Amino acid sequence: MPATNRPCAAVNWLYVAPALLLMGLVNLVPIGQTVWLSRGFGQIAKDARLWLVLKNTFAFTGAAVCLELMLGLGIALLLSRPFHGRGFVRAAVLIPWALPTAVMAMAWRWIFNAEYGVLGDLLYKAHLAASPKIAWLASPGSAFWACVLADVWKTTPFMAILLMSGLAAIPKELYEAAGMDGAGPLRQFIIITWPLLKPTIAVAVVFRAIQSFGIFDLIWVLTGGGPGGSTQTIALYVYDMVFRYQELGYGCVLTMVMGASLLAMAGALFSLTRTEA
Repeated sequence: MPATNRPCAAVNWLYVAPALLLMGLVNLVPIGQTVWLSRGFGQIAKDARLWLVLKNTFAFTGAAVCLELMLGLGIALLLSRPFHGRGFVRAAVLIPWALPTAVMAMAWRWIFNAEYGVLGDLLYKAHLAASPKIAWLASPGSAFWACVLADVWKTTPFMAILLMSGLAAIPKELYEAAGMDGAGPLRQFIIITWPLLKPTIAVAVVFRAIQSFGIFDLIWVLTGGGPGGSTQTIALYVYDMVFRYQELGYGCVLTMVMGASLLAMAGALFSLTRTEA
């Protein structure tokens, strides 16, 4: 850096110092308290429930983010094209994302209700089910995918918004030149859209993966972690350990495991996307 710029850089650091100090206190103090209160690290190896919970959490994160990326990319490509009423459609697509998560989860709980849920009734009327009374939330497999479906419905619009911003930044001249060279829509997507959209996809995937890994409210309202712990994620397990079983020390240990898993997952995703970009 040139010597003439050094005073300016020092002034810039002075401007951001209060914000950095505040952010440090807000983040580092709770982390320090968690480390201080942690008790029972040796219990991790004996806790079979923890490994099941981590498996559920990673499986939920992987399934939800993959589906949201595919659907969000499709929606973003459709809404990026000009058509009559596009503004209204864009606003309508955002409704699921704007709804409070607890309210949305309660609505899906009614949809999946075994006695009078609308999903079972629709499948029965379409001759795709033998009975309208389907216990979606009573079996481990269907309860897991019910949680994934509700999360995908809720957060796919957010993924689409991020991808639409990336599509808007791609110069239209590239498509015009490719079209003049005879490239069709699929060829244009492969040679122009996908490579230039990769940085936006990387940010969207990492952001959504971190959110999905720490999910609590949707699953808490929809299944409470059941049946038999088949939908219990690490956030619900920490809640149970601290507030239901009053094991504050081990709850802090689980929080540190959750934080370490998040750092490892985010680091792996960033490394993967940086290599492929």
